[in-house]
Order: sequence, then structure tokens, then C-alpha cells
Amino acid sequence: MKNNKIVIYIGILVVGVLLGWLLFGGSSNEEIDHNHDAVAATNQMWTCSMHPQIMQPEPGDCPICGMDLIPAENSADGLLADQFKLTENAMALANIQTTVVGKGNAEGNTIKLSGKIAENEEANAVQVSYFSGRIERLNVSFTGEEVRKGQLLATIYSPELYAAQQELITAASLKESQPALYKAVRNKLKLWKLSENQINQIEETQKVKENFPVYATVSGTVAEKLVEQGDYIKQGQPLLKIANLNTVWGNFDVYENQIDLFKKGQEVMITTNAYSNKEFNGKVDFIDPVLNTKTRTVTLRVVLNNKDDVFKPGMFVTANINGVKNKNKEALSIPASAVLWTGERSVVYLKTNPDQPVFEMREVTLGNQIGNEYQVLEGLFSGNEIVTNGAFTVDAAAQLQGKKSMMNKDGKVMTGHEGHLGMDNNSSNKETDHTNMNERLEVSEKFQQQLNSIYNEYINLKDALVKEDSKSISTSTSTLLNNLTKVDMKLLSDNKAHNHWMSLEKEIKSSVTSISETSDIKAQRDHFKYLSSHLINAVQLFGVNEKVYLEFCPMADNNKGAFWLSKEEKVINPYFGDAMLTCGEVKQVIE
Repeated sequence: MKNNKIVIYIGILVVGVLLGWLLFGGSSNEEIDHNHDAVAATNQMWTCSMHPQIMQPEPGDCPICGMDLIPAENSADGLLADQFKLTENAMALANIQTTVVGKGNAEGNTIKLSGKIAENEEANAVQVSYFSGRIERLNVSFTGEEVRKGQLLATIYSPELYAAQQELITAASLKESQPALYKAVRNKLKLWKLSENQINQIEETQKVKENFPVYATVSGTVAEKLVEQGDYIKQGQPLLKIANLNTVWGNFDVYENQIDLFKKGQEVMITTNAYSNKEFNGKVDFIDPVLNTKTRTVTLRVVLNNKDDVFKPGMFVTANINGVKNKNKEALSIPASAVLWTGERSVVYLKTNPDQPVFEMREVTLGNQIGNEYQVLEGLFSGNEIVTNGAFTVDAAAQLQGKKSMMNKDGKVMTGHEGHLGMDNNSSNKETDHTNMNERLEVSEKFQQQLNSIYNEYINLKDALVKEDSKSISTSTSTLLNNLTKVDMKLLSDNKAHNHWMSLEKEIKSSVTSISETSDIKAQRDHFKYLSSHLINAVQLFGVNEKVYLEFCPMADNNKGAFWLSKEEKVINPYFGDAMLTCGEVKQVIE
């Protein structure tokens, strides 16, 4: 009987549970869904377009400027801190192309080394004065002048040589009675490089010469003038550096992990942009036993015949070395167009999502160049997808979005005012920290002047965009492109500066051309944003010999923010014109 009652109770309990689930289960789910929506709504943060460091949990007014707060961007797209996304329109405008990294067989291929022509130090000479005095006449007018052995270089007045001639005339009258004295005086003049004929002429004429000639002891090209006419010189002081350019050195950089691939006596094929259809033969003459600790390379030297005056010191050349046995038969390689150079670092941009335009900067360690590709020693893996065309544009987008970039390896964010830059944990990633992004490279003042002409025309273009003056925009873009062609890259003797400017020049030209090819002011301002980013890099890297203001408007480019350069501290916004003429603030002063 008890068992029957237990069974009945259990049955009633089960029926009650089922009825409760049927009646109230659905509403419970709806309530949960509603709660999720409420939580999502409460997680929305609000910020100020002018002051992105302001973050509020609810809408209202900015406590700094009083503007209405706008919804802050959230991380619902799932991007990591160092990643950023480009629009499909930006991808198409910049013609951004990517390539999947694969392993290529480097064995049997030609190893390509980059280098520069230098004077053959073994064939160089320094022309010195063998006596002190004043240069009455200097017969060498300029550096680069050809001189021949025995050619008159200078005429010098020397008081001590004047006195020594008088001693000779006196000693000549006593040579029978004091032959030792007579011989000593003659030898003294010989030490000052006077010839037997000159000494005999003084003795025979009994006349003292006031000015004495200095003759070239070697033939060659004047590499450096060390004195000027009228200078007082000391005995043994160098007058001229004379280089014999019948042979020159080709100096090439070899990475330390590749040193064992090369040996003295290897055949080398040399090419240069100056003679693109010619090849020149040479042999490895010397491999520096000391490693450069800054670049982690050693110098490989090739002696080149230059009797036809083909090679000029400072000229960039390429060495192609065949038959190199590479122990690493499967070498990971990437196109040279994918690599951006900055100081000691080499970077590429990785496309992290195969289905979306999401990118991330990646530092890489490179080996030697093989054809149009570089060997990758560290930083990438087979199957990675990297940007191979438009890498500079992608880098500009990274800078504008405050992500890690070529010159901003930490991806810092700016929140300061009036040129003072700092960090704020609550700030958005709208503004890139341009402070110390670019380590200033040493370049000639003449190159800075040429860059200054580009900067000045950029300012004219900026002013034309402010006024929305289509005629002035067209004139400025045309002049800017013309000034760009006048920049003499031969003034950049440093490889890093040369390579950096080549990349920047290409991107500046592309941006200016894009502005000139459209009459739509919105599209022109969009291209101006990228032009500004590239020119900012150039000004920070090389300088333009004047104070430059870096200014930023957080509301430009659909509230993503954009930079521009200005000659004055006063903000005149080129992205909005009269609509929002004073929107923005100074973020840095570039000296």
C-alpha cells in the first residue's frame, strides 16, 4: 500500500514539473533575451568627437567643449589591439595587392648584393708641401679636376727656403775649403724636394728665388682641396687629395648568416642603373674580418677596372654572384616591393583575415636579395599573406588609426594639447603619436632645400583645399609634381636615406596624381589625407630647415581623424573649409 502511494506522489510531481515548463519556459527565455539587450545597451560608451579621451557611460555634453557626445566605437569587430581594417573603397583606390608567402628554392639562383662605388684607397695619394710658407698661387680650381704627374699645382713663398738659398750661395764660395758644409746645405734643399737642376741654377745665377713651385707627384683626379690661395701652410701639411680612378672599389654588404657563402676570388657580375644594359666583370678581392655591430653585416670588396671612367665614387651598384652553394636549400622569400625600411628595422604588412581587409604590421629579419625577392630569416611563416603593392598606403592608414606602423612601432595614441603629447588609457585609437616616430637622418642642406620646395607647394595645395579653389588645386598639384622631379637623389649618399626617399617619393607622387585626376573636392581631400601622412614622414625624417606645425582634426574622415602640416600655429582646416574652418589643434612642432 505504501509503495502505491509513493508511485502516485512521484507521478504528481513529474506532471507538475512538465506543466510548469510548458507554461513559463518561453517567457523565461524572452526575459533572458531582453536582459541581454539591456546589458548590451548599458555597455555602450559615449565620447566627444573633438576630445576622444572623454568616455561616458551615457549620452550628454562634453565636459570640455560642450558638444553633444557621440557613440564610441566598440571592439565588436573582434580585431586585436595591433590590427586595423581598411574599407573596400580604400583598397581599390590604392590598388592594394597581397601575396601568400611560399618557400622558394634558392639553390642555383644568383645572389644579389647592394653596394656603392668608392675610391681605391691603395691608389690614392695626398699631395703635401715639403716646406712652410704662404700660397701665392693655387693652380687647382675645383674638386674633380684632372692633374698629371709633374704638373704645376701651386707657387709658395717660403721665408725659410729663402734663407736656405742664401746659405747655398755662401756655401758655394766655400766649397773648396769646407766641402762638408757645402754638401749639407745642398742636401737640406733636396729634403725640401728641390731638384738638382733647381739647386744648380740657384748656385750658378747667384740669385735667390722668392717663390717656389710645387709639382704633382702622381696623376689622378682631385678628390678634395684642403687649402685655398693665400693660406699659410706648415711643412708636411696636405694640400690636395688626389684619387687615381683607373680602378675603384665596389663595397657590398653581406649579412652575417651569409658570410660562409662567399670567398676571395669569386667571380662577380656588376650592374648599375646608370648603364642598365651593361654588365661588368670583377672578382671578390677582400672580405672584411670585422663585423659591423650596428648593421650586422661585413663588407665584401670588389676591385673594378675603371679606365673608361664608367664608375663614379658614390654610385649605387648591384653585384650578382652565381654558383653560390646555399646550405639552406628551402628559403622563405618575399617580393622586394613588400618591404618597408626604417632605421634598423624592416617591416611588412600581414593580411590577418583572408576574407576581410584586416592588416597588422610585422617586423622581419631579411637575408640577401635574390632577384626581385628577399630571403626572410625571421618574422614570417609559409602561408602568411602579405601586402606586396600599396604597402606605404597601408602604413599611412595604420598611422592614422593609431596602430603599430613603420615609424611608430609602439602604436601610441596622442591626447595632449598645444603640442604636448601624452598617453591616456581611456583615449580612443584615433590619433597617431608622431612624436619620435622618425629618427632624423643626416642629409645635405641642398636636399633639405629641394624638399622645402615640395613642402611649400603642399602648403599652397592645402590653402586651395580650404578655399575649395579648383583652379589653384590644379596649379598646385602640377607644380608639386614638377618640384618632385627636381629632387636630386644623388645628394643622398646614405643607403638608408636613399631607399627611404625612393619609397616616400613614389607614394607622394601617387597621392598628388590622384588629387589631380579628380575634380570632386571630397575625393581630393581623401587623397590629401594620404599625401599629408607621407609628407609628414619625409619632413620628420629629413627636415626642411624651418618650423613646421603638425595639426590634427578628429572629426575629419568620418570621425576617424586626419593630420596635415602647417606653417602657422593657427588652425585652418583643409578637410572642411568654411564649414568647420578652425576644427583641430596643434599636436607637434617639428623643428
